[in-house]
Amino acid sequence: MENLDDFIDQSVPFHIVVQYYFVFIPEIIRLMLPVSVLLAALFTAGRMSNLSELTAIKSSGISLYRYVLPFLVTSFLISILAIYFGGYVVPLANKHKVYIERTYMKKGIVRTGSNIYFQDSPTRIVAIDYYDVINDRANGVSIVEFSKSDLTKMISRIDARKMTFDTTKTVWILQSGVKRNFYSNFENVVKFDTMIVDSLNFVPQEVIKKQRKPEEMTLSELRSYAVDLQKTGSDPTRIYIEYHSRIAFAFASFVVVLFGLTISASKRSGGLAVQFGINILLTFLYLVFMKISQAFGKNGVFDPLITAWLANFIFLIGGIINLIRVRK
Repeated sequence: MENLDDFIDQSVPFHIVVQYYFVFIPEIIRLMLPVSVLLAALFTAGRMSNLSELTAIKSSGISLYRYVLPFLVTSFLISILAIYFGGYVVPLANKHKVYIERTYMKKGIVRTGSNIYFQDSPTRIVAIDYYDVINDRANGVSIVEFSKSDLTKMISRIDARKMTFDTTKTVWILQSGVKRNFYSNFENVVKFDTMIVDSLNFVPQEVIKKQRKPEEMTLSELRSYAVDLQKTGSDPTRIYIEYHSRIAFAFASFVVVLFGLTISASKRSGGLAVQFGINILLTFLYLVFMKISQAFGKNGVFDPLITAWLANFIFLIGGIINLIRVRK
């Protein structure tokens, strides 16, 4: 329903709408996996507790640790699989989802400001407003050249409305722009309709890669992108947070099962429904806490690694303490 207006306004074909929600499924699975695993564990443990089967297990000499071990091993294996699923399968699906949003729904297209900004050489900075993947064309291009002897001194700047890549000659062609050469006492301005630039070191595939959203990148690509940002002097904090958060979130299933099982291991008034309600509430508190810690990390308060794993660490400690308390 959220996208209904966009589908109607842009006259998106029905089969594209079906594709959009089909490739959206992996992201929903990733988000709902911890809750699903928790519900499965609670349904099993809660029924055993309410039917006094847990009491029988304890009285037969089997410890609570041995009782929860199969749950924890299973949820841990699910978490390991979730790292691959969330780190590689989901980004591939998101890539097609974003493509549909940009191509058919006209969403996520940056029309003002520099969407892509990178260092092409030790003395050259390139800024591109938006790279049109469909037409294979860069829009709103600025190329700034600095002096080799003094990197604080700008010697030239080219601004062009469009830029395309000639694959046969492996050169970039700029259109409708102006070039400024800066000298000690004056500036030379030259307008042009077309200009061939053969000194640029990047190709369209590299530009497209820089334009991709973090949600479209696999774990390997995220890490590589963060390193590239660091090399060019940009702040890679948000990318590192995204990288570590994907791994940390994959272990949410293990954490919530450990925390939730200890609550369901003892009988309480209200039965299984109350236990479900309490644990679902705690699960969403865990997810909210994770989002809050990410907000602090993106503002530079926490280290990216601490930001991603803080919620897991706190709730894991809480689960272990609760497990010891219930055993007693």
